[in-house]
Amino acid sequence: MSTGTRIAQARKKQNLTQEQLAELLDVTRQSVSRWESDSAYPETEKLVRMAKLLGVSCDHLLQGGETPQQAAASSPVTRLLRQAAGRNIQLSFFDSDNMVPCDWCTILEFDGAWANVEFVRKKRDWRETRLIPLSSIRSITFLREAEKGGQA
Repeated sequence: MSTGTRIAQARKKQNLTQEQLAELLDVTRQSVSRWESDSAYPETEKLVRMAKLLGVSCDHLLQGGETPQQAAASSPVTRLLRQAAGRNIQLSFFDSDNMVPCDWCTILEFDGAWANVEFVRKKRDWRETRLIPLSSIRSITFLREAEKGGQA
């Protein structure tokens, strides 16, 4: 979906016409029309003001990121993993057909479908960093800093 289409959808959700949005942003209706048809893009200042007026993020308008309402309504697993990002956890996941248990790990990045994880496998002394699909995760246990086993 294009930026223009996302602008138009967000505008319509707020029951605003192109003319009303243009007036709120101090631009012409033609400017809004050009943005929505992807023949022009709003200036950064206008984009920020527009996102606030329409109740969405700039990221949503530009790239289709989640609206705050969508983020709040996301799955419990997604919310749990967002909370786990950067924290110490125990994790087990499937790698091909094998279960991979980890003494500890840290979710470095999380994008909704994949997690970039740094971990230490049980009974091994080295760290690995791997991109894993969320569908392969089987268990997550939050750890206190002291339970990380002295790893840094």
